[in-house]
Amino acid sequence: MRTAIAVLNKNEGNSVIPLINALKSLRLAAGCYVLATPTAIVEADSLDELRKKNMNSTIVVGCAFTKSYAHNKPLIAKMENATLMFNGQFYPSTKKISLVQRLQLEHENIIEKLLKETESDFSLLVAESKGILAARDSIGVQPLYYGENAHFAALASNMMALWRLGVEKTKSFPPGNLARVSKDGFEFRPIKTLEQLKPKKITLEKAAQTLQKLMEHSIRIRVNGEKEVAVAFSGGLDSSVVAFLTKKCGANVRLVHVSLHGQRETEEAKKAADDLNLPLSCFLFEKEDVEKTTPKVVELIEDPDPVKVAVGIPFYWVAKKTAESGLSVLLAGQGADEIFGGYQRYVNEYLSQGAEKLRHTMFTDVIKLHENNIERDEKICGFNNVELRLPFASFQVVEFALSLPIELKIEKKSNGLRKIVLRKMAKNVGLPPEVVEKPKRAVQYSTGVNVVLGKIARKHGRTINEYIKMLFSEQMQIVR
Repeated sequence: MRTAIAVLNKNEGNSVIPLINALKSLRLAAGCYVLATPTAIVEADSLDELRKKNMNSTIVVGCAFTKSYAHNKPLIAKMENATLMFNGQFYPSTKKISLVQRLQLEHENIIEKLLKETESDFSLLVAESKGILAARDSIGVQPLYYGENAHFAALASNMMALWRLGVEKTKSFPPGNLARVSKDGFEFRPIKTLEQLKPKKITLEKAAQTLQKLMEHSIRIRVNGEKEVAVAFSGGLDSSVVAFLTKKCGANVRLVHVSLHGQRETEEAKKAADDLNLPLSCFLFEKEDVEKTTPKVVELIEDPDPVKVAVGIPFYWVAKKTAESGLSVLLAGQGADEIFGGYQRYVNEYLSQGAEKLRHTMFTDVIKLHENNIERDEKICGFNNVELRLPFASFQVVEFALSLPIELKIEKKSNGLRKIVLRKMAKNVGLPPEVVEKPKRAVQYSTGVNVVLGKIARKHGRTINEYIKMLFSEQMQIVR
């Protein structure tokens, strides 16, 4: 696990103790802690040890991570009159080495250039003498939140850390933005952000060929240097595309499938794995595991949304089993439904309100993808010391998908085919017809988790919504 936080005291008081208290509220079994002011960096094995350092600074950044996460711990470095904390990845990862050197002379312009020119999943915090610089990758893969009150302006990779500071209203840091933080608050500047593009004229075949090249590049740079990676695998279209192309890029792939006992999807996943000629690790869980896992997922995702929790439970199992298998990198297919039109509600809107309205809806879903899906899954993986990498969440892939006309994504008829261009690409590269043509089924239903959640909630005399809100309230009482 790793978490990062930056605090600026608006009243010019000491920010160090409030930051340490915020880290303590997360109840991390970290083992490694780092605090950095604009002029110094200190490390410790515990928060008590860190407290004894007696640091004093109006501006401070800090991080905590487990020793087992040391292979990809946050980069903390001293620069001239500032300190840097970088959390995440550049692709290829070797680019991180030159980051400190490039930032030595000038901070803001170099960060802007990095955002514009690199493929990356990161959050970045720079503690300067007069304020904080912060930036986030263009899709929002790395979680980062911000907020302020009368005493502090702060940023963190967990909302609970901000809540512990008394910052009640937290927001997700806008992807592709650079922010300057001072005692007057936050000043954002968009650098590399998604735009709703006019649909281009392109054939289905040409679109599928271009998509294949973009996806192969996205996967290649995300697995570069890794001996073996895991793929979250349902046997459906999205995970099969990721698995097949990852194998094609030369990486050793291990498929990880989770479900409750007795679900049809498990047999379909086994068949798909055989067709792809890839090793499958299949883990089946009991109803009791759902009840045991739910409070932890609610705690990690920091959200009482029952849909997010129901999706998060099987993903928690995937991340946990990936870590237990000795793997540190997990690829998944998140984002494909939003950029290629995988939901039935898109078909319904296409039929009732037309292509232009649907394009606007899908664009809104894409630019909210980080809040609705990615942050949940990234925090779950981080807790399990697993690095989540999302090939569909490449800026180039998403930008290309946004430029495609709706008719290359969805058939305009009741129960029409969805993700047309992705299916065409899958067929072109040689995926079996059963995978190419398989309809989407949401993970919370295909794994059986949603049904069990309903039974657990009723056992407590509540609806699912009420049960999840109860668990969330219990977590909030602990934090506050």
